[in-house]
Amino acid sequence: MWFKNLVVFRLPSDWSLSPIELEEQLARRVLQPCGPLEMSSRGWVSPGPSGRLVHTVGVQQLIALGVDQKLLPASIIRQVAKERAEALAAEQGHPVSRRQMRELKLRVTEELRARALSRRRVTRAWIDPQGGWFVVDAAGAARAEEVVETLRATLGGFAAQPLETQRSPQSCMGTWLRAGDAPDRFRIDQDLELQAADRSRATIRYTRHPLDGKQIQAHLQAGLCATRLGLTWSDRISFVLTDKLHVKRVEFLDVRRESAADEEVDPSEQFDTEFALMAGELSRLLTDLAAALGGESRRPEAAAA
Repeated sequence: MWFKNLVVFRLPSDWSLSPIELEEQLARRVLQPCGPLEMSSRGWVSPGPSGRLVHTVGVQQLIALGVDQKLLPASIIRQVAKERAEALAAEQGHPVSRRQMRELKLRVTEELRARALSRRRVTRAWIDPQGGWFVVDAAGAARAEEVVETLRATLGGFAAQPLETQRSPQSCMGTWLRAGDAPDRFRIDQDLELQAADRSRATIRYTRHPLDGKQIQAHLQAGLCATRLGLTWSDRISFVLTDKLHVKRVEFLDVRRESAADEEVDPSEQFDTEFALMAGELSRLLTDLAAALGGESRRPEAAAA
């Protein structure tokens, strides 16, 4: 249940959909199997054991986007097309032309597409109406945007904005490293990535390595910028902050142990407990993180208001 990576958005200021209304909207675009001529299919699936498209605990909501994608490697298409080209060449007495080869590849692709196996991946997103957060459990921006775009198409509009702060994560991480300490409830861990600002993009990575040595300071003075930094918040959640303001490798520390204390809990109850704990902790973490980065930038819609 626990999210591993966070791509953070702000909910639209006019967000007012109730869980029931959201469920009705998502039900219009439930994931369907790929058709014979389709290579992929996208739609909403249940994110939890309840079977509902919107899993709700209190005011916190969880949704999930499912994507079925057919597995049809290009190497298989080339192999089958080559075999048929050889047979055709023997039949007509001369090598196949480029046009014939293109037609063979198209024909083979259409035939194999109908029989190809599908692989499903699921991406979950957490909606926090109280805190105004929309957070996607995705390792990169592309996967997160896929969820946002599909939700926008489903609802007929969804103006979620990526979280923006007054100071960039890169400048703040550099400041914290030079000072040897992070602000407020954050503590610097032992993971760091530094990258040169020039065209070489030379990169230095430290893993499980003390970051308070002279070598780190020398790299910073030489102009290398921090692009990833391991942090721990309140001794409860460790993570890696990136220069894109993505939160990666999230690990719940005491929180996860607390939820696992009772091994006799029903799986559905356990899922709800974990979701409630996760939502509560992440909401506070994101609020503190935005403050540590100088506070949030005013969004265009807020400025207009």
